Amino acid sequence: MPLAAEPAAIPAGLPVREFLLVALTTAALTYLTTGLIRKLAVRIGAIATPRTRDVHIVPIPRLGGLAMYLGVCGGMLLAHQLPVLRRAFDYSFDPVAVLVGGGVIVLIGALDDRFELDSLTKLAGQVTCAGILVLFGMQWFVFWLPWGGEHGGIGQVLVLDQNQGGLLVVLLVVAMVNAMNMVDGLDGLAAGIGLIAAAATCAFSLNLLAESGGDVLSYPPALITATLAGACLGFLPHNFQPAKIFMGDSGSMLIGLMLAAASTSASGRLTYAHYGGRDALAQLSPLLVVTAVLFLPLLDLLMAVIRRTRRGQSPMAADKMHLHHRLLELGHSTRRAVLLIYLWVAVLAFGTVSLTIFDDVFAAVWGIGAGFLVALLVSAVPRLRAR
Repeated sequence: MPLAAEPAAIPAGLPVREFLLVALTTAALTYLTTGLIRKLAVRIGAIATPRTRDVHIVPIPRLGGLAMYLGVCGGMLLAHQLPVLRRAFDYSFDPVAVLVGGGVIVLIGALDDRFELDSLTKLAGQVTCAGILVLFGMQWFVFWLPWGGEHGGIGQVLVLDQNQGGLLVVLLVVAMVNAMNMVDGLDGLAAGIGLIAAAATCAFSLNLLAESGGDVLSYPPALITATLAGACLGFLPHNFQPAKIFMGDSGSMLIGLMLAAASTSASGRLTYAHYGGRDALAQLSPLLVVTAVLFLPLLDLLMAVIRRTRRGQSPMAADKMHLHHRLLELGHSTRRAVLLIYLWVAVLAFGTVSLTIFDDVFAAVWGIGAGFLVALLVSAVPRLRAR
């Protein structure tokens, strides 16, 4: 697969239909293969037995991440056959890196779904998969720091060498993978959050593609997120409450790796001659989208550690006081709790992207504020009714 020495800008129109076709194809393949993977999970004993902290009360097959990965492979294969989207492969190894690294992490997750691997083994596997991305050339080359700055610019650009850029990718992958693994607590929650994050990052990548005049280096992140969004969409009908199958670690870790890869592919190579606040936000937008999406579960994790430590328990001790458990205690049903978290995540994710896409920043800020207000009121409905 030869790579061009100097990637060219393609004057063709924005290939929205092609990306949509790839996403829908990925969704269809994921949906159709999930039923077969469910039968395989039952046959090999990859079953989630209810635990004290779980919401489900009956054993449910897992291993759904394998179906998602097969869907992603099918979507990537289709994109490779489309003349426009093939540019993502001709000028970058990023899609191939995702396929190889994703395949390895799905294998590790599948083994955990069946045999319950220990945390150190999974961590070693996650670092290995991040290393695969780095070996294929996926790393951060520049990063913005909020201090310093010259000629009226805000902050300064930190140019990273190969070791620093690769280390940043490893840290990002491990953080994303474990955060998505932690999110997977209610039926359809991780798949829905992955869909929202992928769609928001894809919107940013398409806007970047349009503003760059068709720069071929903007194709890989859009393709990665389009296939991820399709995989999550195709898996949701099987996973939404009441779930027929769980994605397991094979699915949650795949989502985390692909989000980290897309953020790196979209942001890691961007450069700006003069940096202002809007430029910095544009460069970090994909990373900020994923951070915004994972803000609630990360806050939930921090609160859990503090709560358990104050009680003299291990930070890893299980309990039923996570965010989704608290929403259930407020009076929301399982479905409404999941949909409510979707709403909060969508406001955070698309609000972040809107700040970089729309020229009227104040209108975007007002829209984000209105979204937060609606989400807050909906969250408080059971308590308001009780009064």
